[in-house]
Amino acid sequence: MKKHLLFLVLPMLAGFFSCSSTRKAGTDAGGIGRLKFIGEYIVPHNFPFNGTITGGLSGIDYDATAGQYYLICDDRSALSPARFYTARLYFSDQSFDSVKFTAVTTLLQTGGQPYPDTKTNPRLTPDPEAMRYNAQKRLLVWSSEGERIVTEKDTILTNPGIYEISMKGQYIDSFALPPQFRMQATDNGPRRNGVFEGLGFTPGYKYLYVSQEEPRYEDGPRAEPGQGAYTRILKFDNNTLQPVAQYAYKLEPVAYPAIPENAFKVNGISDILVLGDNKLLTIERSFSSGVRDCTIKVYITDLHNATDISNINSLQTDTRFKAATKTLLLDFVSLGKYIDNIEGVTFGPVLPNGHRSLIFVADNNFSEKEENQFFLFEVIP
Repeated sequence: MKKHLLFLVLPMLAGFFSCSSTRKAGTDAGGIGRLKFIGEYIVPHNFPFNGTITGGLSGIDYDATAGQYYLICDDRSALSPARFYTARLYFSDQSFDSVKFTAVTTLLQTGGQPYPDTKTNPRLTPDPEAMRYNAQKRLLVWSSEGERIVTEKDTILTNPGIYEISMKGQYIDSFALPPQFRMQATDNGPRRNGVFEGLGFTPGYKYLYVSQEEPRYEDGPRAEPGQGAYTRILKFDNNTLQPVAQYAYKLEPVAYPAIPENAFKVNGISDILVLGDNKLLTIERSFSSGVRDCTIKVYITDLHNATDISNINSLQTDTRFKAATKTLLLDFVSLGKYIDNIEGVTFGPVLPNGHRSLIFVADNNFSEKEENQFFLFEVIP
């Protein structure tokens, strides 16, 4: 999901500071007791790398064996062909020192060609949003939100997708798309720019969870100030690439009214991180035009007792289901800093003190009014 800000950017690099920034999440929260903020690093706006402009960083994952990170870019082949970056992050349990990009790889179509931009062929242009590394298969999985443009002049419908690719960006296979998530010209199925924003593998890579950012049309209206909404989390068999379950997830209301009132506003799931077979970390990202910061809240989400809603077409008309439960882990407002469009999260390496690291990344939408932010936390077990 893209957002637009109308304000001046903060200084390029922020100072480092450390504070305990969360409440305790309880004893069964995927090994997370609380999070301790270590530091922030901001990549300079339009930072050039290997003939591309870095930005639009919408997903992040860590490869422990190689000691590197994979960062998918949501550039729809407008500035350079759709791509992902590899990078190394340098930090300790006391400070976050730097981010160094090491490679850029083009995402390739089934025929081996780069994806076109919207002017060349909008029906083939992807909208990359999330990426995870599968260490078992030694490949990457990424998601596209597809496209839905319905006007008097034209109709463009491109289904969202979840794809397996080689480490060189070559297409390998795709996950089967449940019929409820096919784009339609009527007010049915997914909304534009509100589909597959988060991915994550369960332990052992048996299953893949995929989060839908906003409600399908049948599942009800979008979140508004004072009004939450239901979206879905999908579960796939990672060997057969077939869907096996879906779960309802209740989004919080949009944090602030837009200025003016009818301007753009949103709240949705911007990424997930799997903590266990039935436990997820979910990021809800709320933005309202006229409000500078995004409101970012991180929850521990439990799917254990949630109803499989695969056969429920409308969460509005059939309400006989139990949604996933969630517990607030972190509200980024507690950091007392400018918070941008956070769209990615991953566990990093173990810190020198023996605790796990947790890294968030923000998508700056290639705007000089926004920031390529990285946030580093220590996981207190």
